[in-house]
Amino acid sequence: MEIVKSYRQSIPEVIFIGKKYGDADRVDGMFGYHWKQWMNNGWFQTIEDAAGGKESLQSLYEDGSSVLGFMRFKKGAPFEYWIGMFAPPNTQVPEGFDSLALGALNCGICWYLGTEDEIYGKEHLAMERIQEEGMELQPDEQGYIHFFERYSEDRFVDQDEKGSKILDIGFVVK
Repeated sequence: MEIVKSYRQSIPEVIFIGKKYGDADRVDGMFGYHWKQWMNNGWFQTIEDAAGGKESLQSLYEDGSSVLGFMRFKKGAPFEYWIGMFAPPNTQVPEGFDSLALGALNCGICWYLGTEDEIYGKEHLAMERIQEEGMELQPDEQGYIHFFERYSEDRFVDQDEKGSKILDIGFVVK
């Protein structure tokens, strides 16, 4: 696995719509079981429809229609892993889903290139890289650090001849 790109990205005011999971929801240490549920149940499509369609999401920002594993971490508090998508702030949250009002975000983004076996569980490398580049993490008003896995259709779905793909890791920064 290698970091092939890192940059700062501004995301306009958004809400995150999805479902929240915690450490007790892990299966074999991961959240992959829940991702399969999302795919099988068409839940990303439910959010996309509520947000006005794929074009509406794409117009938010580059990669706006990507699905996310959104995480909240604060020492001494339960870890939160959300699966869902960013949506315009006025989006009606569909029944059965929860949301987080996030406002506008500045993010430090890193692209991880590797096989699926290599790219997960290494968020600390992105955090180190963006800090080396002068970006400072921005905890929310409750002291949580926000970060996410972003699955871009252009970079993650298509793999190269070696089976490698790109997973975006982003941290909310000042």
